[in-house]
Amino acid sequence: MSDVGSEDFEDEQGYLGEYEGERNEAGERHGLGRAVLVNGDSYQGMYERGKRSGQGTYRFKNGARYIGEYYMNLKHGQGVFYYPDGSKYEGSWVDDQRQGHGIYTYPNGDTYDGEWLQHQRHGQGVYTYLDTGSKYVGTWAMGKMESAGELIHLNHRYQGNFLNNKPTGPGKYVFDIGCEQHGEYVQEDQDKGDAEEEEPVTTTVLKWKPSAVTGLSHWAAAKDSPSSGWNLSEEAKGQTTQEKPKGAQSPILENSDQ
Repeated sequence: MSDVGSEDFEDEQGYLGEYEGERNEAGERHGLGRAVLVNGDSYQGMYERGKRSGQGTYRFKNGARYIGEYYMNLKHGQGVFYYPDGSKYEGSWVDDQRQGHGIYTYPNGDTYDGEWLQHQRHGQGVYTYLDTGSKYVGTWAMGKMESAGELIHLNHRYQGNFLNNKPTGPGKYVFDIGCEQHGEYVQEDQDKGDAEEEEPVTTTVLKWKPSAVTGLSHWAAAKDSPSSGWNLSEEAKGQTTQEKPKGAQSPILENSDQ
């Protein structure tokens, strides 16, 4: 389902639906007004020279609803979008897309609080998993965990770099009992299938290779460490529902020998 407004849709006779409200000298919708569109959607709010501009509420016939700012018929500025599946986005919009800082609440109760670009999680942000209480704090690139980040769980956390939602390269597990396990994530080929097959199937798996156990470093021991590494925005600023990132738990923790 799209969250783009449909007022510009015309039928064969050019009918745009019903409108009640203010107009300018040219007869254009201008000022406060209410429109019922031919597709069943409705809009109540401000117009400027025939376009939705300013504060308004757009209701979709499928139950979705947008309350916020418009500019030239596009969601632009601050606004809240309520999706039919129960999810919600509250934050900044640019040219009809989630962009800037915003908070997205997913149907399962997970939340993402951070930066957006072209409808995607992009920049610095925090994704919190409702069912486990785990969270990812760090960098995102077009909807995926990317670059420096931290996966925080109930009694431990993982700090390192991520690529395509998975940890990669050097990193460390920090445990609340007062120690750290250093190592790296590597990709290894693993044969799969019947040994009698002439060409066995090979899959690539991600494995944690520990190298040392140490005491807590100064940064890891700091209480405010989840946000100290990435300068996350503290300001609180749909239509495709965003998919949640995979893997709420620290990946391959069972291989850490802890």
